[in-house]
Amino acid sequence: MCGISGFISKQHQHASSIWRMTDIIRHRGPDDEGFVLFRNSLSEPIVAGGPDTPEQSWMAKVPYAPRNRREQIVDMPVQVALGHRRLSIIDLSPLGHQPMCYQNGRFWITYNGEIYNYAELKAELQTLGHSFLSQSDTEVILAAYAQWGADCLHRFNGMWAFAIYDTQRHEVFLARDRFGVKPLYYWVAADGVFCFASEIKQFTTFPGWIARVNPQRAYDYLVWGLTDHTDETLFAGVYQIRPGHSMRLQMGTMHADATGRLTVEKWYTLKPSVFSGSFSDAAIEFRKRLNDSVRLRLRADVPVGSCLSGGLDSSSIVCLMNRLLHDQDAKALQKTFSACADLKQFDERDWIDEVVKVTGVDAYYVYPSVENLFKELHTITWQQDEPFLSTSIYAQWNVFRLAAQNGVKVMLDGQGADEQLAGYHSYFGARFADLFRKCHLVRLWQEIQNTKSIHGYSEMHCLTNTASALLSQSIKNTLKKMLGKNDEMPTWLNLGVLGADAGYHTVNLGYSMQSLSYDSLTATNIPMLLHWEDRDSMAHAVESRVPFLDYRLVEFVLGLPDEFKLSNGVTKRILREGMNGVLPDRIRDRMDKLGFVTPEEAWIKEQAPDIFRSKLQRAVDLSQGILSQKSIKTIDEMIIGCKPFNSVVWRMINFGEWMETFALTIKSRIK
Repeated sequence: MCGISGFISKQHQHASSIWRMTDIIRHRGPDDEGFVLFRNSLSEPIVAGGPDTPEQSWMAKVPYAPRNRREQIVDMPVQVALGHRRLSIIDLSPLGHQPMCYQNGRFWITYNGEIYNYAELKAELQTLGHSFLSQSDTEVILAAYAQWGADCLHRFNGMWAFAIYDTQRHEVFLARDRFGVKPLYYWVAADGVFCFASEIKQFTTFPGWIARVNPQRAYDYLVWGLTDHTDETLFAGVYQIRPGHSMRLQMGTMHADATGRLTVEKWYTLKPSVFSGSFSDAAIEFRKRLNDSVRLRLRADVPVGSCLSGGLDSSSIVCLMNRLLHDQDAKALQKTFSACADLKQFDERDWIDEVVKVTGVDAYYVYPSVENLFKELHTITWQQDEPFLSTSIYAQWNVFRLAAQNGVKVMLDGQGADEQLAGYHSYFGARFADLFRKCHLVRLWQEIQNTKSIHGYSEMHCLTNTASALLSQSIKNTLKKMLGKNDEMPTWLNLGVLGADAGYHTVNLGYSMQSLSYDSLTATNIPMLLHWEDRDSMAHAVESRVPFLDYRLVEFVLGLPDEFKLSNGVTKRILREGMNGVLPDRIRDRMDKLGFVTPEEAWIKEQAPDIFRSKLQRAVDLSQGILSQKSIKTIDEMIIGCKPFNSVVWRMINFGEWMETFALTIKSRIK
């Protein structure tokens, strides 16, 4: 797990540009740093190290060991540069140093992530004649690329973002994993220099950078609570290579459009696997696949811990880890890390302790507070790169910091379960709508009654959700306008100043449970959650792994019948059945859901309304006119109960903080 950076330029750039891009993400890899530079497409590589490069790396007898100290070549003119910050997880020796080369220096890589099946791939590649200097997964990627080209991506099971420079073809190949667990951004400077990075803040160090608000994506964030749903970011001109996409750049022939966007290729499409067995068969297969996913993600040469919220997902991972570590005769006691709350209705401590009691893990707890939230808000916003949706990100931030403080460098987490297993209550409407379309009206009424009994929803609420799932977004928007409820143009947002168009970003026109899962996994939920998880973990030099997003498991679950996931008002049925005998029954049978949350509503309405009001006013003042004074009315109406609580107040507060942190300017104001 690491941080990567690089640039390709037709004109010469100072080598110091790559130092700055890499230094600013030292938090992602404090264990080592390295660089490879090329004066032009025909020159020999110049391999360099810096202050954080260990002495052993300088002495290593491998072709990618650093031989030049960066302070001695600051002004060297170069056209291609790769930079790397290392968080040592697999092969802790100097042989794992990056950038790494292969085949006599033809291929050079800077890479962030883990290929969990690297051992199996390495054995296969050895039978094909490849030899290896290290025990790292990095070298396996290089050998796989040399053997299969871009098709190697389909053989990897893991998370990754990497760039490979082919010195013979004079091209750079960039790729990102299937679900985007690891980030990969690019930006083309005004003079045509192509830059790529793990975090957006790296571009702020490069000559010619101007921070501008992307109006449409800012609108999506503020109004709909959406980020990471397209290849655009909230910074104008900065793009992400989308999950499951790759890019190939030929030296001297890079052509970006007027907005700085380059052509990418989609290498992975999420497709459901066909399953025809019984529910019992599916539960057995689900457990087998999840267990194997956890097994692979325990591969590390450093301590591995896990997040534990007390819910089904994280508890399943902790319990499976517990069994696997016991089978492996692990010497160290398994560690878990949890965020709790002083307010009972937001606290999961009772559920967490149930898992701790059964597994005997070494449990650690943290209690985030509203006071500390605002003390650290600037730092968190800087680490996140873009504004985030709610204060729950602060709870996660505290969990990863707690792990780092206790010597854990790898954490397993439960992201991705709700999206594929119909864990959110928003799936009820899709389930009801499907039964209505099939004219299974008796079954529909039974489902509604069960949902009412278990979750307390009224018949009218269930029928409204059914209608919502049956109607297209355009029809729903029309009905809202007829009723005078125009969510697209809130009074607190100055659209003219922002320069955005009002409207709802429709990702997929389908409204089935499967299409809802597909959207959640590829656009509306998981990309955001993974963005926050990556920044929260890497800010503390901790690698986060997500077993539920093993593509073999996701494709299997997505192909299961709806009733295997949601039926009789019970969510995640296949997980509950598959974890029978693994999870404590009390956890397996629980129907409520919190996760790592903060008592944001209580903080705003009861504990610190004046602080939030003050922070919101500050955000209005910092927004350069994007947020209007009517924003204050929004928080006041929530505090007195005239308007139901939602996180729009936080979005406005964090938007203002973000604009100040990165010195953003409204695009329309730049001449």
